[in-house]
Amino acid sequence: MSLGKIIGKVTTNHFSFKAEAEVKKFEFIQVLHKNYGDVLCQIIEIENSKDDVIAKCAIVGYKDEEGKIRQLRIPFEVNSEINLATDEFIKKIILFKDPLKGAYLGKLDGKEIEIRIDLATVLTKHVAILAKSGAGKSYTVGVLIEEILNKKVPLLIIDPHGEYSEMKNPNDDEKDRLEMFGLKPKGFRNVKEYGDIKINPQLKPLKLDDNLTASEAIQLLPGKPTGTQMGILYNAIKHVKRINFANILEELEREDNNAKWTLINSLDYINNLDIFSEIHVSYNEMISTGVCSIINLKGVPPDVQEIIVYKLLKDLFELRKQNKVPPFFTVIEEAHNYCPERSFGETKCSKVIRTIASEGRKFGLGICVVSQRPARVDKSVVSQCTTQLILKITNPNDLKAVSSSVEGITSESEEEIRNLAIGTAMVTGITDMPLFVKIRPRMTKHGGRAVNIMDNDNSGNDSDDVFEKIEDFKDMELIPIIKPKITLEDMKVMNPDYDVKAVIVPSYLFLCKEKDKEFKVLVEMENGEIVVDVDEFKTKRLPRLQELSPEEIKILKFAYTKKNFTEEDVIKKGFSLDSTKTIKELVKKDFVIKNGSEFVLSDDYIFSSLSKNACLYKVEVDANKYGDKVEKKAKLDVVKSELTKFTEVLDKQDCYVLKYVLEKAAKKKKEITEKKKETSEVKVEQKEKSDDKKKDNVESGNIDTISKKDEIQKMI
Repeated sequence: MSLGKIIGKVTTNHFSFKAEAEVKKFEFIQVLHKNYGDVLCQIIEIENSKDDVIAKCAIVGYKDEEGKIRQLRIPFEVNSEINLATDEFIKKIILFKDPLKGAYLGKLDGKEIEIRIDLATVLTKHVAILAKSGAGKSYTVGVLIEEILNKKVPLLIIDPHGEYSEMKNPNDDEKDRLEMFGLKPKGFRNVKEYGDIKINPQLKPLKLDDNLTASEAIQLLPGKPTGTQMGILYNAIKHVKRINFANILEELEREDNNAKWTLINSLDYINNLDIFSEIHVSYNEMISTGVCSIINLKGVPPDVQEIIVYKLLKDLFELRKQNKVPPFFTVIEEAHNYCPERSFGETKCSKVIRTIASEGRKFGLGICVVSQRPARVDKSVVSQCTTQLILKITNPNDLKAVSSSVEGITSESEEEIRNLAIGTAMVTGITDMPLFVKIRPRMTKHGGRAVNIMDNDNSGNDSDDVFEKIEDFKDMELIPIIKPKITLEDMKVMNPDYDVKAVIVPSYLFLCKEKDKEFKVLVEMENGEIVVDVDEFKTKRLPRLQELSPEEIKILKFAYTKKNFTEEDVIKKGFSLDSTKTIKELVKKDFVIKNGSEFVLSDDYIFSSLSKNACLYKVEVDANKYGDKVEKKAKLDVVKSELTKFTEVLDKQDCYVLKYVLEKAAKKKKEITEKKKETSEVKVEQKEKSDDKKKDNVESGNIDTISKKDEIQKMI
């Protein structure tokens, strides 16, 4: 079907034609070239004037004898005829030559043409999946992961939100859609999840190799050590046979220099994280043929996540270079948190991710960078990704970052990215021109659905029609709430001797900042204390520094560096002789507790960095069906003023915290007493009946028979 003829200026990349029939944007066309034969092109813009309709086109290319897509080196001739491209011709140009080795992403938008990408390219030359939140980013990642697992390629997923656990289970909810794409539901058995078993007991424990190099020990330190501290640290490492945190700490204790205390404090923090061990996870178990290893970091503090990702990727990259683990592919979700653009700062794992992006392909180590904030991802990492899957993006800064980092993206493409439908991706890397692909359904269950706020169980599954259950909400208000992992029913089972009831405590979730790192602190507003454990509702107070003397503050700082101390230790440290009185004052104020001849800091206060007591729980919106609200006694301005003395407060969010209250089960005691009384009365009544029966037997002359029966019963 002829659509028109080429007019005006013609280049080897672009041309225009005057449309003589109806044409659509992004429609594929074919043009006969005198040297190359039929060439595939695409309409990228249409201009409609009073007299003419002019279509602007980009050239996709032609297939050479080797089956590779080539660009023109000689432009088309003016007046060349434009024809609508047939499906067969489109397939001939853009389809992957070996479908069995390709990754099935979906269908060409508006066509029944399957789009596959070369897995060899994906696994060695990296992939970027970029989209705004809610555009189908994690769903698309799941599709790519399924294709990689089908080819038995070892896979490692850095999963900060626990979204990929469901890959073990088949997607039975979308059977009809899967059939339309020629697929069936499928689950993958060889999925292993590693993480913090204190947060999720169902995970495999993630223990990393504690055998470090000197550079690793320094890299893992919070903050940047001073020159003096570096000297002390190197001197300590020099005398250690096996470099790990326990041995370094032991050596530092012997140093006679006050600069060591900051180092000891930092190293002690990392050592106490309990993620480094001599008995660590087997990397060959983690990276093996057909196995998908998920590093589930849900609930893990951001600074600890950085340490885990740095050590894990560095060790695996070194092992891959030595060919001690097979070639594998790594998916890094929320990549802007692990390898941010340098203007946003550096993380502990930034450098190793940049190294893998630039050198990994030489050693058979590919990465997939996934982010909802492309502008915040290191540009050098994104630019190394040969294949990009770009879904809907609306933020101007993110659009600009994508167009500057990804080849083939034009100003016209930017506008199209902004208007993409959910579930449709612009795919680059298959051809020089981006292709629009309708992503296929997942064979495995998707674990990254947004929580439906009207779903009572907040399971993340689609809820029933809310209007059918409107009675459930008739007398209930919707409230933002933070809930413990343990349910009320579980608490009742675990505490049979108590009456357990639920109450909700008015609170604020403060967004705070320390050393360019943001974290959240949960403050309950009944007493204005910081909630450090939601499950057991444990709280701690901040010391009111304005009520302390300079001498008291100095002693508290000294006490923080030591687990316990004596009055003699304080005097030896150079404090005045009156310091013993100061210690007694601190004991009176409950800041310090006396334990025999020694003193320790009270556990009721927070003396360390506030970020160590960050709240990792998310606020959910749910109907208030839990219990009575506790009275709000603390004042917001006072609480905020106290927080600002310890950290920078950026924002706040009001919420409630679900708290379980245990009371002695007086009612149950009463029931047990009454039951015993009833049992006793029944026994008395039975005895009276038995006595009456014996009396009747005696009177009737059957006493011998009864006595024999009693004797036989006793023998039995």
